[in-house]
Amino acid sequence: MSPKIAIIGAGPAGCTLARLLHVGGIDATVFEGEASPNYRSQGGTLDLHTATGLGALKEAGLWDEFLKHARYDGEYMLVCDKNLNSFFSKGNEPTSEKDFMGQRPEIDRSALRQMLAESLPNGMIRWGAHVKTVTKSGTASSGATITFADGTTASGFDLVVGADGAWSKVRAALSDQQPLFSGMALQELRIPDAATTAPELTKLVHRGSIFVQADGRKVSIQQMGDGSLHIGICTRRSDTPNIPLIGPDGKARSDNWTETCGYDAHDLASVKEAMLSRPELIPDFDPRLQQCVTHAAGNTTPRSLYALPIGFQWTHQPGLTVIGDAAHLMTPFAGEGVNVALDDARKLAAAILAVAKATPTDNCEHLDAAVHTFEKDMYARTAKVAKLTDDLMKAWFYTPGAPESVVASVMSTHVRFHVPAVVAPFASAAVHTYYFLYKKCLHKEVKV
Repeated sequence: MSPKIAIIGAGPAGCTLARLLHVGGIDATVFEGEASPNYRSQGGTLDLHTATGLGALKEAGLWDEFLKHARYDGEYMLVCDKNLNSFFSKGNEPTSEKDFMGQRPEIDRSALRQMLAESLPNGMIRWGAHVKTVTKSGTASSGATITFADGTTASGFDLVVGADGAWSKVRAALSDQQPLFSGMALQELRIPDAATTAPELTKLVHRGSIFVQADGRKVSIQQMGDGSLHIGICTRRSDTPNIPLIGPDGKARSDNWTETCGYDAHDLASVKEAMLSRPELIPDFDPRLQQCVTHAAGNTTPRSLYALPIGFQWTHQPGLTVIGDAAHLMTPFAGEGVNVALDDARKLAAAILAVAKATPTDNCEHLDAAVHTFEKDMYARTAKVAKLTDDLMKAWFYTPGAPESVVASVMSTHVRFHVPAVVAPFASAAVHTYYFLYKKCLHKEVKV
């Protein structure tokens, strides 16, 4: 008999896990708090990577469907300063799997979520099932009890998997650890029909992405599949990174930057005025970059960025586990979060299916051992990515003289992460040499 699996959350990680299990012959139950499918835009575009995100989609049998949404001409990237001096640029020609960082085609978050959710059989996702608590019942065979906001419950699962994001109810049953406020605030804006409404900026973006770094500030401008531009303006709101939400005195802290910033962070007109006048925002940016604000229309969304501690682990409990942001929430500054989450789903699905195949009856003990092994592997695998992400955030946002003072070390960090250890020192030396020459000879010649 197949193990009975519940998945909390119908985001990319939860739906990928459910799809992989379904392909392998196990139909899980997915509980999602949203009342109905709502494939709204949820941030910018994503680049999926060969060894992780793309690999998971291939194993899920979704490659052909992915190609309908993928933008291989969207891999253009410019990393520059506020004056549009380039630190790094990549053309929009598609990358190859043989490149040292593999392929990185773009897809909108909303398109990825819709593709994954619609790949599941009708009724597998139970919409409107908002989870209030998850309570461990004590043994692997008895699993856990899921209590919903309407007072109903569900139980009898061999395994409950939390793919329910930063404020995971499943993680709360495993650990008291809360996410940390990174110190970073994000203001999201949008330029609809950008080719018509902001043609100069659209030309600069070149169907890809621009990332602007400037002493504790970052602006990302990304081409979306519907022709709009997604704008993310990230600013440092604390002199200290990674702040616990519960202080040493036991009292709750609040990342209340929207209440103390001096403008209405939910009102587009107020945000526009602040962005172009307040020194902590972007009034000193090149006028061509400021168009990301002047041409914005519609709604604006303020966000606080959180992360779990690097190397976060929990005491293993039979019948419960978490994946994706619920297990290793990171800030977006390495661009690895969704890829790691899809890889979690792939590896956990493989572990579950291996047990189901090897021990088709009475397999709870074997399933628990397999999940425990998966967790230990995940800790080691994701801690490296979490450290990379945190190192990049601290370099770009918390280092005096950034971006100029850190660009060589940041690019070197990226390279070392993606190349074999044996060649990493040589690759790092090459990067530092390039940026030494760049500062001496090339800096004034690379203005876009």
